[in-house]
Amino acid sequence: MSVDNASLTATPTILKKILARKYEEVIERSALVPVEQLRELMVEQDASRGFIAALQKKIALGAAAVIAEIKKASPSKGVIREDFDAVAIARSYEKGGAACLSVLTDVDFFQGDDNYLRQARSATRLPLLRKDFVVDRYQIYEARAIGADCVLLIVAALNTDSLHSLHDVARDIGLDVLVEVHDQHELDVALQLSTPLIGINNRNLHTFNTSLDTTYNLLDNIPSDRLIVTESGIHSIDDVMAMRGHHVNAFLVGEAFMRADDPGRRLMQMFN
Repeated sequence: MSVDNASLTATPTILKKILARKYEEVIERSALVPVEQLRELMVEQDASRGFIAALQKKIALGAAAVIAEIKKASPSKGVIREDFDAVAIARSYEKGGAACLSVLTDVDFFQGDDNYLRQARSATRLPLLRKDFVVDRYQIYEARAIGADCVLLIVAALNTDSLHSLHDVARDIGLDVLVEVHDQHELDVALQLSTPLIGINNRNLHTFNTSLDTTYNLLDNIPSDRLIVTESGIHSIDDVMAMRGHHVNAFLVGEAFMRADDPGRRLMQMFN
């Protein structure tokens, strides 16, 4: 597998470091577990739980659709939760009314693990997003093999051909796709895909700072048939109410929950 040097050159510094490691990681992992073995593991998995459908169901009932994130650490904040128990967190989120879960599986930058996703799937009935940095179809197969129902594709991390190819691979094996954007150019690219799920990440990839204006500034350019998920920077009830006032009803929230003693209770406080 060859590294897409053009894509890496055009991406911000922190993301560039992560992606360079991902290309190495794919080579390492595929040497240990060949694609053929992943395909066998995929067949053993239960049917997809329907990630997009779960979000749509919540919104149809007039509620906010929350993708609650299981995240131990981040490059910008370091360790976020010391007493990290993926099973307990997943169950707390389900009790708190989450529509779906997002599980960080990146090891080197977020202290994640594939087993956290496996554990969350066994502990709850909620659909799961594998939150990682996808650069190769191997990771798509891997996501399905460990029990994910949805994968994240980041426009800033991929060239257009790769983005379309990975999207099609995911859909072909029954995974939903959350495509993530940060600006108008990336949104234009994302809207070429058939997935209805458009994630707007409020985090600046150059600095890892956040601004909710990132979401607000793109809303008018997104067709009504797309489901908008605002990501990062949602920390309070006021943030939630402001977004819902702009007809944004799906949220991916991690840090605000992870820093709470009871993540699911914090979810209820912010969204119910």
